[in-house]
Amino acid sequence: MLQVREMREADIEAVSAIRVRGWQSAYAGVVPQTYLDAMTIEGDAERRRQWFSAPPRQSTDLVALTSGDLVGWISFGPYRGQVPGAGRAGEIYAFYVRPDLIGQGVGRTLLSEVHSRMEEQRFQTLVLWVLGDNQQARRFYERAGYQPDGGSQDDVYGDTTLTELRYQRALG
Repeated sequence: MLQVREMREADIEAVSAIRVRGWQSAYAGVVPQTYLDAMTIEGDAERRRQWFSAPPRQSTDLVALTSGDLVGWISFGPYRGQVPGAGRAGEIYAFYVRPDLIGQGVGRTLLSEVHSRMEEQRFQTLVLWVLGDNQQARRFYERAGYQPDGGSQDDVYGDTTLTELRYQRALG
């Protein structure tokens, strides 16, 4: 049975493992391989520990567990910019599921919990950014009611520039 709860400091290593493996799986062939190969769970965990211990944080972080194993992580909070006409907007900052469990309902469960919590906090819109080349993630978000709104931004990885698309979904 899948359980969702707030992330704890003791979850940092497992969250970092899911994030790094998620990047290496989802972005193979999209992000330069040298960038993906340089990612380490230890390095990610160290940055996450610093972030976790530096209050005040605006984000809320949830983890999904099955049989005591951490299998997913999502981070969300207020939107870090302006979305014209979106009302009070929240943002999903990061969202990863263990690659071998994609398609098993972990992501849908975490996303549903975020929708409920953001609605309780009276957010009207939820926004996220997704790499334009990440077709699997884009299909997932579109099935969950998100649509691209025309916003985009470029990220540079070494000598490769990749475009992220802004997606949004009305809440409530």
